[in-house]
Amino acid sequence: MTATDTQFAQHLSTQRKSAEEREAVLANPGFGNFFTDHTAIVDFRVDESGVGGWHDARLEPYGPIALDPAAAVLHYGQEIFEGMKAYRHADGSVWTFRADANAARLNRSAARLALPQLPEELFLESLRQLVSADSDWIPSGDGESLYLRPFMIATEAFLGVRPAREVSYRVIASPAGNYFGGEVKPVDIWVSRNYARAGRGGTGAAKAGGNYASSLAAQLEAEAHGCKQVLFLDQFNDNAVEELGGMNVFFVFRDGSLVTPALSGTILEGVTRSSIIQLGRDRGLQVSERKITLDEWRDGVASGDITEVFACGTAAVITPIGQLRDGDDFIGSAGAPAGEVTMSIRSQLLGIQTGVVEDTHGWLTRLV
Repeated sequence: MTATDTQFAQHLSTQRKSAEEREAVLANPGFGNFFTDHTAIVDFRVDESGVGGWHDARLEPYGPIALDPAAAVLHYGQEIFEGMKAYRHADGSVWTFRADANAARLNRSAARLALPQLPEELFLESLRQLVSADSDWIPSGDGESLYLRPFMIATEAFLGVRPAREVSYRVIASPAGNYFGGEVKPVDIWVSRNYARAGRGGTGAAKAGGNYASSLAAQLEAEAHGCKQVLFLDQFNDNAVEELGGMNVFFVFRDGSLVTPALSGTILEGVTRSSIIQLGRDRGLQVSERKITLDEWRDGVASGDITEVFACGTAAVITPIGQLRDGDDFIGSAGAPAGEVTMSIRSQLLGIQTGVVEDTHGWLTRLV
């Protein structure tokens, strides 16, 4: 199947949620708790001649995946995913944000995990198919959206250590409210001293499930200390700040400049991260991607040189960071209000995504 021959068979659910059931969910969707009626699927197989290709694009009812117990994803972790959102605009149309960037990152992740490349048009069409079928699931509250989760798993049944020759690409969707719940307010972060998110030459730059699995022990440690997220450091590089368990980090300096840790192969290149860099430069701000250490963070807050710190990612968009807890040491203030620059950029970014602020970069793609 080529990018110009994208035909999705329609196998629509006969057991869709009723309007009443759907409205009950949309009244308080949370994040990742409920799922829409369908899933988009495209399969991949390498034939006997060694040629691989995508086939059997289809839309099916949402439900369990039947896997052989020897499926490669279960034993060798050949799995990648993306995260993006669909927003309903005032005229009723539905759009997603920077889908081309997500498609490109999916393929970078695929290359790192020895999975096949997915043509961008197949990626985009899978989103259109699913959102078109399940558009009634898109919530309309402030900051709400339909979260889209494209993912790719190795389905071939074998126990030899090699790239799988059978793969399944799928998209599911979940109505989403605010990631941290309620109004936007600063969150507390725990510094991980016992764990690393990724290592040099590893899969840190790929959006792979194993990266998140390895962050969970540190996340539990953070929660035990009353924090919402965990911060990972590069202990072999002056405790350089890397990223949170699922978000990138930005620092606002007194002179108005923005700083975010430079990509080093251990940090995921977030789509929201790159968008904030562009929006900052559009505003005339000096935006730097460079090494920033925990000591610089501590000293900068103490001196007033660092005035705001925020985290960003598709799920949470932009979330201000209040207090950083490093054992018994505290950086920042838990009760500090969200920063002006943080909230201004957040408002602009959400405005572009929801269609109330002009999209001057052509970032939006219409799905329905």
